[in-house]
Amino acid sequence: MRLFIAINFSSEVKNELAAVQDMLRKHARSGNFTRPENLHLTLIFLGEIAQSRLEPIKQAVDSVQDKAFELSANGSGRFRRGGGDIWWVGIDENRVLTKIHHTLADSLTASGFAIEEREFKPHLTLARKVLLKNDKNMPEIPVSFNIAVDKISLMKSEQLNGVLKYTAIYNKNLGNL
Repeated sequence: MRLFIAINFSSEVKNELAAVQDMLRKHARSGNFTRPENLHLTLIFLGEIAQSRLEPIKQAVDSVQDKAFELSANGSGRFRRGGGDIWWVGIDENRVLTKIHHTLADSLTASGFAIEEREFKPHLTLARKVLLKNDKNMPEIPVSFNIAVDKISLMKSEQLNGVLKYTAIYNKNLGNL
């Protein structure tokens, strides 16, 4: 099964992100926009993992001892790609978020999982393969809001009837803010 560890969002945060997506859609000729129910912040991408390897992943999630915290979403941007860009919302630097990422990566690596070695750059993917109507006249999309984080989740990614669906299969509650 295809797995990743993520922070999922409340309905209010998903509504904020959907509003940003709507602004982007107005300027896009085409694009593959993330379905609102799938909006999340990836902490660790694992890829295809056998069911027999779930226990050490759950243990890694449980190794996180941090309490609930708040993130700041601030600004938007894109990773330029041939065939269309990836548009995202940025996350301000956050010590707790970075610590959680490192805790997960260290625990998973110690259990024999191959973890991406590139620098952790937290962002929220709004859309992929976006082609703009007029790249030169694209206004900046203003983004600024806070996100309360009180849980991390082990997520399964699957195609169901041609629709990408993310399902939490294990959660770690961090407590109250």
